[in-house]
Amino acid sequence: MKLLTKAIENQFAKTGDLSQTPIDDITVICKWFNPCGSHTWYVYERLDDDIFMAFVTDGNPMFAECGTVSLAELQSVTLPFGMSIERDINFKPRPLRKIIDTIKAGGHV
Repeated sequence: MKLLTKAIENQFAKTGDLSQTPIDDITVICKWFNPCGSHTWYVYERLDDDIFMAFVTDGNPMFAECGTVSLAELQSVTLPFGMSIERDINFKPRPLRKIIDTIKAGGHV
């Protein structure tokens, strides 16, 4: 599965630099996840060809945080049974604040 489709690339191109944007005005564009584990990346900004900004959770809301993630690194992960990091094809863009609040409250997005 492609983690980065042309449609998603176009959405990132429209958002541009979000470094000075208030968190309440940021929209998460896509969701990548480990189908064999608990890590999930809610991706909201493309910094360059390989590095993205994401809200990352490992299933424990106390350790969820915003940070960078390498697309190449995620694509190189080999999981059991030939699986790999996946993109949630049913994910619809939504406000970062809403996702953070839901995860921190122990919910799922």
